[in-house]
Amino acid sequence: MAETALKTSDYFFDLPEELIAQIPLEKRDESRLLTLNKFTGETSHKHFYDIIDLLKEGDALILNDSRVLPARIYGIKEGTGANVEFLLLKNLGGDTWETLAGPGKRAKIGTKFTFCEGILSCEVLDITEEGNRIIKFSYAKGDNFYNVLDKVGQMPLPPYIKAKLQDKERYQTVYSKEIGSAAAPTAGLHFTPELLEKIKAKGVKIGFVTLHVGLGTFRPVAAENITDHKMHSEHYYMPKKTADLINETKKNGGRVIAVGTTSCRTIESVFKYENKFCESDGWTDIFIYPGYEFKGIDCLITNFHLPESTLIMLVSALAGRENVLAAYKEAVEEKYRFFSFGDAMFIYY
Repeated sequence: MAETALKTSDYFFDLPEELIAQIPLEKRDESRLLTLNKFTGETSHKHFYDIIDLLKEGDALILNDSRVLPARIYGIKEGTGANVEFLLLKNLGGDTWETLAGPGKRAKIGTKFTFCEGILSCEVLDITEEGNRIIKFSYAKGDNFYNVLDKVGQMPLPPYIKAKLQDKERYQTVYSKEIGSAAAPTAGLHFTPELLEKIKAKGVKIGFVTLHVGLGTFRPVAAENITDHKMHSEHYYMPKKTADLINETKKNGGRVIAVGTTSCRTIESVFKYENKFCESDGWTDIFIYPGYEFKGIDCLITNFHLPESTLIMLVSALAGRENVLAAYKEAVEEKYRFFSFGDAMFIYY
């Protein structure tokens, strides 16, 4: 399915702002589901709980079990009482983190901050070339950093969500386990424990990978030629059990179905770096756009993505740009809900 659409503007579509979902639906699996046949471009309109009818015995469903950190914390500068917001980006070992700080001028090297009446404090150790702050946290002896963060932090919702999230767990998948993401792997937000049990009962095998989603996932593509875009790097892990499941599914002629672009990029990264599916752990900056030949995934469950984003480029690589843009146009006309708390799409054959 080779295409030559390499301009960022080739992935633009018109999206009315009112279609950007601000809050999650009361019931996860009642979101709408647009199905898209990746070969014919044929679409249909269903609800997410209908996914059970679209999966087949012998398929493998691969989920990203990363858990979102409540990574947005608000500190008070010692000495002046000035307010500064920190966003945790990357753990550098122990209690040292790379963060975004705003306003940055208040976070010079050596300055100290306290959070939530002193249950957490930090000191700025360094400033990176990009202007990010390297900070070291302190808290009560015997406590656990992630326990403290749970009390202090707020969910780092994407910039297009203006509403306040009432329940932090609604920005987590029901199977989230491995702490480390700065944003949710949102395609998985539609699953309930009951739906996953029904899927298993149908003979569909479920495997897990971990990819810790970075904030770069929201970064727009600034380059006009998409091949000039530099992808951010994210940490991934594929356990042996999941690698074995993918190999077995392929051998038996089943479909490997990635839940979300993060699961997709993990699966494809493992093959890129290992030349096979096996246990693998590392960092990936894989960029998938039309012309890419998929080595692992056959189908994809995903949300609706931003115009001109790397994510709509990935989806277009799987189903063809024209098919995808036609389906998106239909979704807009049918008033589907877009982005993180929005509706879902199943790209299949």
